[in-house]
Amino acid sequence: MAAMRKRFSSSSVEEDGVNFFDSAGDPGSDPTGEEEHPYASLLCCHSVQDSLLSSNSSFTRYRGILNWVIILLVLTHAHLFLENFIQHGFLIDVKKVLGHLIEDNCNWPSVNLILAANMFALAALFLERSHKKGMLSTSSVHRLHLINLGLLVLFPAAVIIHEPTISTGGAFFSLWFYTVLGMKLYSYQETNLWYRQAHSDKDQNGSVAQTDHSENQTLRDLYYFLLAPTLCYQRSFPKTPKIRINKLLHRLLEMVVVVQIMVGIVQQWIEPIFQRSENSFSSMDVTMRVEHLVGLVAPTHFLWLLFFFLSHSYLNFCAELLCFGDRHFYGDWWNATTLAAFWKNWSIPFQKWSHRHVYSQLVERRVSSSQAELLVFLMSAALCEYLVALPLHSCRLWIFLMMVFELLVAVFLGNYFQGNYGNGLVWLCLLLGPPLAATSYFHDNYIGLHLTPRHRVFLQLR
Repeated sequence: MAAMRKRFSSSSVEEDGVNFFDSAGDPGSDPTGEEEHPYASLLCCHSVQDSLLSSNSSFTRYRGILNWVIILLVLTHAHLFLENFIQHGFLIDVKKVLGHLIEDNCNWPSVNLILAANMFALAALFLERSHKKGMLSTSSVHRLHLINLGLLVLFPAAVIIHEPTISTGGAFFSLWFYTVLGMKLYSYQETNLWYRQAHSDKDQNGSVAQTDHSENQTLRDLYYFLLAPTLCYQRSFPKTPKIRINKLLHRLLEMVVVVQIMVGIVQQWIEPIFQRSENSFSSMDVTMRVEHLVGLVAPTHFLWLLFFFLSHSYLNFCAELLCFGDRHFYGDWWNATTLAAFWKNWSIPFQKWSHRHVYSQLVERRVSSSQAELLVFLMSAALCEYLVALPLHSCRLWIFLMMVFELLVAVFLGNYFQGNYGNGLVWLCLLLGPPLAATSYFHDNYIGLHLTPRHRVFLQLR
């Protein structure tokens, strides 16, 4: 009986080994085909391997953890939304939004400002045509283009500063419109200069297969470029065969929904935090300033993400409407492991323009590549500061300094944070970076406009 029990146990172990451990491989198998010990598959059950969550592991299947994080975020912020609603009630009011956009019934300075931008576009086209007719030399055309661009930069700034009836929203839209127009017209004049140089090279040696660039110096060509979702001009753009109405309506619906959510976050979540403030950020003590900033981190970050998605929908809407084929508007910046990779993938149109018209030109003038990259970054930081500070009539350099601080983080900590840790550092900088600095501008503007002396006394007594 003992012998039979031993044989049965041995055969059971062998069968179980085949059924349950065969998929993991047989570390004790003998490639020579010799007979093995019946327990050989159970004698070696360890091998050299890393833990799944260690940095040396090649494991990448984190979908379950991502689902858990999403569910946790939804439940956490659902609690915050419910607590906010119980405490403040329903605060969303479209009339408040319209109040920031509607101007004097007889005078619409922001609309007039946008309409006046056509003068600068037509002036650029007139200069190109004058050069073609031989009325102006190449150097004269270039100087007049720069004068036209200088006036384009100064004109909206002067109107926003000295026109008291312009609304805050109108000032923002006008300034953003003029900034984009200025970048487009700069690309327009410089690219046409390159076409003329290529055409002259053809006349000299006939080696350049180039047609006459004056064919594209028309109103249709200019305004297609001005309306297209790109900042870089070229004579012909890649186009899709037709407009897809379903895609167009889909993008339009996305924009409407996202704008409504953004308005809800501002009025229901951010504005109550502003109302609890007694002073501007610049006059708060450190503890109170940190408390308010921590409270603003989550809504500001959600607002920033929604702004990105709104940009995605708007750019694709314009591309679909104009049959514009190049729709590579951004890269996978959410996977960036360095801040430099994030800056390169966040806005592809701006990245292309900066590389084409700033970085490449600096390198041609024998500026080192690192210095050229630094100058491009400082230019973009100053531009972000300008676009937010000027409409609010307040320049505190918070956005500029925050971006410079991110640059220092990228330089000194980039080698220590790589892979998943680098991506975590990027997200941390996005949470505590320029979007939060921009919100601090709106906080101080809100305090200056809505918090009256009587309200200040009430807050102090409370």
